[in-house]
Amino acid sequence: MGQIEVIRNVDGIEGLCVINLTVHGDSRGYFMETYNENDMKENGIDIRFVQDNQSRSVKGVLRGLHFQKQFPQTKLVRVIRGTVYDVAVDLRKDSATYGRYHGEILSEENKKQFLIPRGFAHGFLVLSDVAEFCYKCDDFYHPNDEGGLAWNDPELGIKWPEVVGDYPGSAYAGEYTLSDGTPLNLSEKDQNWLGIKDTFTF
Repeated sequence: MGQIEVIRNVDGIEGLCVINLTVHGDSRGYFMETYNENDMKENGIDIRFVQDNQSRSVKGVLRGLHFQKQFPQTKLVRVIRGTVYDVAVDLRKDSATYGRYHGEILSEENKKQFLIPRGFAHGFLVLSDVAEFCYKCDDFYHPNDEGGLAWNDPELGIKWPEVVGDYPGSAYAGEYTLSDGTPLNLSEKDQNWLGIKDTFTF
């Protein structure tokens, strides 16, 4: 018990949490609890996770920004290899911070976890040669329910670290690179999402 420190409402966005884990290390290596339901409940986080996912991506890959429309998910994300810049965008229409984002560096070194509630779009950019990314979800993936936002929407104004390039008026990766010349690498689907104003018309 007492193995986590929870930083709540990061950047003033209600519900977003950064979680620091207690790491027990010595000359042999380290041990840590990556999830403890009792610790989470003691910190006011009572969520039933039903699915674990893991992905591997190379440098320059940007995945996102994704959300589920009718079956939104809470996600608890972390990186077990490499480094990513992880982003959550508030899409809760009644939220005082609607349209705002928070980005967090997650790495195998800092071992941070990022808790993203339902009602957010999510994406990440790989900054290391390779990254392995793990996350828990509190609902299952529904393949016909996926939505997305343009990763470079000026309305969102996300400052992706190391990304260099001129906005072409769409999510097209085009001539975007990282500062070392690594091409930005997005799926065809992620290059076709629209901006927040064109996606949501409340």
